[in-house]
Order: sequence, then structure tokens, then C-alpha cells
Amino acid sequence: MSGCSLVLFFGAILIHGCIAGRNWDYEPLSLTSYSSDENLLKITTKVDRLGRSEYAFSMTLNWNYDVDKDTMVEADVYHCSSGDEDDYKIMPWSIPQQPFFEYLNGFYKDAFIKNVGHCSNMVQFEGDFVPPWPKNVYILDKCVANGEGLPDIAPEGYFKLVYKMTGQVEWGFTLIVKVEHKVI
Repeated sequence: MSGCSLVLFFGAILIHGCIAGRNWDYEPLSLTSYSSDENLLKITTKVDRLGRSEYAFSMTLNWNYDVDKDTMVEADVYHCSSGDEDDYKIMPWSIPQQPFFEYLNGFYKDAFIKNVGHCSNMVQFEGDFVPPWPKNVYILDKCVANGEGLPDIAPEGYFKLVYKMTGQVEWGFTLIVKVEHKVI
């Protein structure tokens, strides 16, 4: 292979790496949850170890209540480089408080389902969601998110996602992950 061909080959590889998607990988470190009324919504969460350096997350939602116009969703994303609780700073990737059905037609459909639809029985739909939200036992089983719909570029360090739903019952979860840049 000539020197010029070699330069073009490596140039093509670098360009492919630049447009190929997210530049980060993550490892879930902890996943905790709460519910103000487990008769209405019981949530269990855990981080699963799949292999020597592979991890996933699992969640079960025993959903026994009707979602209405007063049901709200919000999520805040924090980052720090040390992992120390006092060092976390809010990131611009938060989901502002919004009605549940608005959330379903936005982030839920555009990112959440694209990352966990393959490993769960969560509701999937085309177009706009048509209520009601079904009462059901929703299971996310050993999910490994692919990052679709999430930022392509993220700083290394620790991220904390604090997800909260309010209304008839208040419940949510906190996911902490360690993010490292992908090695090309």
C-alpha cells in the first residue's frame, strides 16, 4: 500500500469515527428507587453484572394506578469528575417537569424506548400516544442502553440521573453511571 493510500485509509477511518455516533461508553454503578405508595406503584431496581466487565440494569414497575392530567415527570442529570456526592453539578440535559403524556410523546419515544425497548415490555407506539396508560407489571431485564437519542459527546466522569414522577403517587429512581471515552 502506497503512502498516499495509507493516509487516505487512515483519514477515512478517522472520518468514520467522527460521524459514527457517541464517543462514550458507560458502566452503571448504582440504581436506587422509591415509591410513596407501593400499593399503587412498587418499583425494584438493580445493577446486573453480565461478565467480567459488562454491566446492565434491571427494573420492575408494578403499576396499579391511573395516570391523569396531574401526573408529572421530570429528570435531572448531574455530572462530576470525582464521584464525590458534593461535587455533582447540574447538566443541561435535564427533562423539565412536564405532563406524563407530553413526556411519552417526547423523550420516552425518542430516547427511552430506543434504549430499553429491546429488553423490556414497556409500552411502544407509533405516532402520538393514545391514553390510557395500561396498568401492568413492566419489566426491564438486563438492559444495556445503546445511547440512541442521547448526546453523542459527553465528558468523562460520573453522571447521576434523578428521575421523578408525581401525582397520585410519587416515585422515582436514581441511576449513577461512570462514563469513559470510547477507544477507537
